[in-house]
Amino acid sequence: MKLTKLEKFWVLYDVGNSAFTLLVTTIMPIYFNYLASSAGLSDVQYLAYWGYAASIATLIVALSGPVLGTMADHKGFKKPIFLGSLLVGIVGCLCLGLARGWLMFLVIYILAKVGYAASLVFYDAMLTDVTDDDRMDTVSSHGYAWGYIGSCIPLVLCLVLVLGADTIGLTMNLAMGLSFAIVAAWWLLCTVPLLRRYEQRHYVARQPHPVRASFGRLWATLKNVRQEKGIFLFLLAFFFYIDGVYTIIDMATAYGSALGLDSTGLLLALLVTQIVAFPFAILFGRLSRKTKNSRLITICIIAYFCIAVFAMFLQYQWQFWTLAVLVGMFQGGVQALSRSYFAKIVPPEKSGEYFGLMDICGKGAAFFGTTIVSVVSQLTGSMNLGVGAIAILFALGLFTFRKAARLNRE
Repeated sequence: MKLTKLEKFWVLYDVGNSAFTLLVTTIMPIYFNYLASSAGLSDVQYLAYWGYAASIATLIVALSGPVLGTMADHKGFKKPIFLGSLLVGIVGCLCLGLARGWLMFLVIYILAKVGYAASLVFYDAMLTDVTDDDRMDTVSSHGYAWGYIGSCIPLVLCLVLVLGADTIGLTMNLAMGLSFAIVAAWWLLCTVPLLRRYEQRHYVARQPHPVRASFGRLWATLKNVRQEKGIFLFLLAFFFYIDGVYTIIDMATAYGSALGLDSTGLLLALLVTQIVAFPFAILFGRLSRKTKNSRLITICIIAYFCIAVFAMFLQYQWQFWTLAVLVGMFQGGVQALSRSYFAKIVPPEKSGEYFGLMDICGKGAAFFGTTIVSVVSQLTGSMNLGVGAIAILFALGLFTFRKAARLNRE
């Protein structure tokens, strides 16, 4: 299926923002460790402060996302609010290269992360405006697919600068500053076409007091969402299984370190995951034309259950690389199809509001899964069992999703 220009421009934003995601999960923690060490912070303090910053950013978006999403559903509001979030993220990313102290770096990082995460709420909600129901699965899959592979381009440039800083004659601060500038420029350039062409097709009528009206609509939706059993059960299922997906992604670096992989090996493994995810995300999009979306999501959840069980028995480095490939095979599929599935079952004129609620489930999952791994690991003394425990989340997600699919008939 050939994508329209508008669909391509929507996909291109995924290519832009994914560069920031990859930077956050690869180089940025290493640089913050450099700043923290230079200031005399211990390893424990470094990990704690980095975790606190990520949690604060997550909490801000989780609390503000539904309200901003509800406001964005008003006629003519979605594009300006998306642009505002985008600018906060891009300017924040650029300013990260100017921070020389660890505390200032964390403050700017929180702002950049909030802008990035908030922009995704509105970006996901735009899916109902840029395409039709019968094309959503394919378009959503292309977004994740090209995001995975496209984000590798600026990352490779950044790795050349950072890892080869001494050879090139750059200081670490200058190499990182240039890296942040590259990612910010890439993010902006990939967004311009969407900003020029996007128009909000589905909306609710403007109210005299849009902010107050948004709170009222959101409250009404929260009260009624449990009566919309199909939507409620999907959100509950999404919370469980996306929790497992995010936890595997978040814990991969720590797991690889425990197996003795050096930082270069971990970065290469992450790149392998991105590269593998590209064709498989496209594949799932094509399969959705012949097979029900719900059936494909079910396959992905079952696959992730098996991946979690496999993770319990990891001992050697080749097994870690196998895990990286397996995650890449199903990561894009489950994320893309979940996004398009949800877009089909919610009212299109309230897409921002509902995607804001979906974002709460995703952000809440980010806390829950890692906590399970930590607690089980401490109680049992085995990190393998801790990671394996998230198989329970996929089992719960599968059971709840199948009930939701029967109600939604998707």
